[in-house]
Amino acid sequence: MCFDVLSDSSMMTQMTSLHEQRLDCVYRQLKAAGARRVLDLGCGSGALLARLLNDTQFEEVVGLEASGLSLATARSMLGPWLANERQRPGLTLVRGSYTESQRDLAGFDAAAMVETIEHVKPHQLSLVERCVFTEMAPRLLVMTTPNREYNPLLGLGPGEFREQDHKFEWDRAKFAFWCKGIASRNRYSVQFGGIGEADPELGAPTQTAVFRRLY
Repeated sequence: MCFDVLSDSSMMTQMTSLHEQRLDCVYRQLKAAGARRVLDLGCGSGALLARLLNDTQFEEVVGLEASGLSLATARSMLGPWLANERQRPGLTLVRGSYTESQRDLAGFDAAAMVETIEHVKPHQLSLVERCVFTEMAPRLLVMTTPNREYNPLLGLGPGEFREQDHKFEWDRAKFAFWCKGIASRNRYSVQFGGIGEADPELGAPTQTAVFRRLY
């Protein structure tokens, strides 16, 4: 889909639709991998968690979120799972950041990082590598992030980001470079893809990386 400039309402509609596509794609990848214990790193208000909790394949689901406001929203939306300790799958919500050591979250089958890495300050990316890939070391990790090359099709100018809180947005080459370094240093393989209708030259609006731990 190619266009020159979107109105604010049109851009919001497209971003909402794209967000749902991202959540569906990540959920399907986690399910297809046979994961039973899953981390949602940067879980926000809990939209991906809700998908996982409605599928009995997932036995343990943990949401990690640094924002108290977002975590409160997640607690409200996911209240039935939190209220019933015997309900399966089990749900735990944790206030914290994946730039900080979270050793209790090591050894999970899979993890998701949906549109969160771009909120990290660049100088903290080495902490993400250590805390997520070295310490937590999930068997599978699915990551999504904006593709900066697509931004002109959303009406954004040079240097403009899709959200005010984004600290950076990578083009496909920079994303691939960072992910391949992470993978090689931490014994993972990595595969790249996209979500959303792709432009022949600029790629998809969302880019993905799927990390699989090597044994």
